[in-house]
Amino acid sequence: MALFTTGEAVAVELPIARIPTRAAAFLLDLMIQLVIGVTVFALGRYLLFRWDADTAWIATLVVVVLTMTLIGYPVLSETLTRGRSLGKMALGLRVVCADGGPVDFRHAITRGLAGIVDFWILGTGLIAVVVSLCSPNARRIGDALAGTVVVHDRSRLPWAALVVPVPWLQGWVRQLDLTGLPDELAIAMRQYLTRFHTLTPEVQDRLGRTLVITVCARLRTPPLNGYPPVQILGAVLAERQRRAFPPPPKPDNAIYQRTAA
Repeated sequence: MALFTTGEAVAVELPIARIPTRAAAFLLDLMIQLVIGVTVFALGRYLLFRWDADTAWIATLVVVVLTMTLIGYPVLSETLTRGRSLGKMALGLRVVCADGGPVDFRHAITRGLAGIVDFWILGTGLIAVVVSLCSPNARRIGDALAGTVVVHDRSRLPWAALVVPVPWLQGWVRQLDLTGLPDELAIAMRQYLTRFHTLTPEVQDRLGRTLVITVCARLRTPPLNGYPPVQILGAVLAERQRRAFPPPPKPDNAIYQRTAA
């Protein structure tokens, strides 16, 4: 994992793609490039023979096919998909900027041109592997020049963090109208509750009171006195979850008995 700081000063933690997965994605892209190159070359050679072209046109066709497959394919795919070629899509990888933002044509063309040096001129990828091993974020020469990093954009979904309300606030929270609680504020409440034990006591109290005042203002109810913010926010969030995911209805005993009979 690596920590990126966006232009809005927001810290984002992303898993870095290492050599094994990047090599597998590279091999998949290489097979796709080979199929595209052979197909285009065969079609172009057929047309040139139909026109009785000389050998100079064949040499030109070879240069065009190599440029299109080795540079055009990665540059075009990473530009149109914001950092994902077909091989990277299959392995769940994406190229991002050093601040975690999406890449554009400038980054893609820099990586594509440097990739010719990395993989096809300096020892069939040996230099790229050595540089990647020496880099803390597994960056090859093209990534260093373009200011990019290859990361995993697929991650296992975490288990839902269900909140359990305290018994003495259940009666109060069930009378509230929670339609005025926006999703953004509910996410902030959840983040506060999940990170509560990692905060200092001062931040726990200050941030908790601020959230309670904001939530109660949205719900049009006066803040409760004498209860810690973590209990109030937990009760509101738990009631929101209960209303969003009601328990399944109980089966009718009479119907169940007739079916069993």
